Amino acid sequence: MTGPDIDDLVIANATLVVPIEGADVPGGWVAVKNGFVRAIGPSATEPPATVRLDAGGCLVTPGLVNTHHHMYQSLNRDLVIGRTFTGLVDWLEFYYPIWERVDEEAAYLSTWMSLATLAMDGCTTTSDHLNIHPRRRLIDAEISAAREVGVRFHPTRGAMNLSKKDGRLPPDSVCESIDDILADSERLVKTYHDPKAGAMTRIALAPCNPFAVSHEMMIAAAQLAEKLDVRLHTHLAESLDEEKFCLHQYGCRPIERFEEVGWGSNRAWVAHSIYANDEEISALGRWGTGIAHCPTCSFRDTKTVAPVARMKAAGVKIALSTDRMPSLRGEMGSARRAHLQVHGTFLSARELLEFATKGSAYCLGRTGELGQLTPGAVADIVVWPLAESAVGKTSDLLLEAWLESGPLAPRDTIVNGKFLVKNGSYTNPKYDEMDRRHKAVTADWQRFVDSR
Repeated sequence: MTGPDIDDLVIANATLVVPIEGADVPGGWVAVKNGFVRAIGPSATEPPATVRLDAGGCLVTPGLVNTHHHMYQSLNRDLVIGRTFTGLVDWLEFYYPIWERVDEEAAYLSTWMSLATLAMDGCTTTSDHLNIHPRRRLIDAEISAAREVGVRFHPTRGAMNLSKKDGRLPPDSVCESIDDILADSERLVKTYHDPKAGAMTRIALAPCNPFAVSHEMMIAAAQLAEKLDVRLHTHLAESLDEEKFCLHQYGCRPIERFEEVGWGSNRAWVAHSIYANDEEISALGRWGTGIAHCPTCSFRDTKTVAPVARMKAAGVKIALSTDRMPSLRGEMGSARRAHLQVHGTFLSARELLEFATKGSAYCLGRTGELGQLTPGAVADIVVWPLAESAVGKTSDLLLEAWLESGPLAPRDTIVNGKFLVKNGSYTNPKYDEMDRRHKAVTADWQRFVDSR
């Protein structure tokens, strides 16, 4: 298992504690008891504890929360360096034959390494959108990996029910019938979903996108999520290809279709939503549907990004997400640069940190529990060492220095009161073995690509 269990801990003497909800605490402390935050307070008022962790010269924040990822794609991240694609459809058509190779070993290893990398990046909770199922029990393999790594995990049961035989994009091998999808979704929820406060595993239902999912599948997923009281997730308004397809196939825009199939609610959160007009943005805010913003991949694939400043002003809850990228902390800087370039808007470090904590917690249905350091919230905490130049600055300037000057990596990452990273070192002794096995699968995939 991960680092030593600590049921009574005080993180003290921090240069700054940012609880997200409530005022920042210079020189502050956070007390942890049995996996939850017990209290937070100013210098020299800390309670006694079994373990005292000195955070002098450090910034203390809630653990970062990632709301959209495709972890199996860590196995193909560098397979086709230098290749260009004409759009989402071209990209998908190239990769589907590669992804047909995903099996339990690939799902387990890609999840293990992705979660370990995220923990070393300060991410303590993550979702994953496993949207292809060429074989059974892939999410079971993901959950097995998550339990070993110790990161809080929200796998989403992706689905595709329309394939090439239906005139759509995916090969038959990665698609399933609606009945099989629903049956496996219900099995996963009944087996793994934990609705209690402090849960380490929760399941959501996540049909993939309009290219591969029928109206019937979307409606059935929404009904099952209501029955089981779990959340819904999908890609939405990700590309102009998607917009053109929906207009041609359904006579409506993607977000109009989203509403038509019963997904316009606060049960759902969606990835990307780059191509949303003002009326649609207002609707998303009215429904309470959250946005998983993926700046690096969105900008790389489309040369634009979702207008999250405008969305936030309209009441839309914004999360920050990695999509196919390895670093949520890195996405904060990517979001700032992309928004300045595309929309001419400046996102402050505090806004970006709130997206990656409070906004992400909302999307996962865990407001008040994740993404903040307040009594009763989970003890998912990151201690970031600060450059000497940052010490002594006011809170906002210190956060700006942290975002712009680093460090990128935390000193300590704590999940559920356990150290996953301690003094800059990852604590799980299996890392080297998992890295070797992950690279072996990647090499096998590379041979397959080279043979095509």
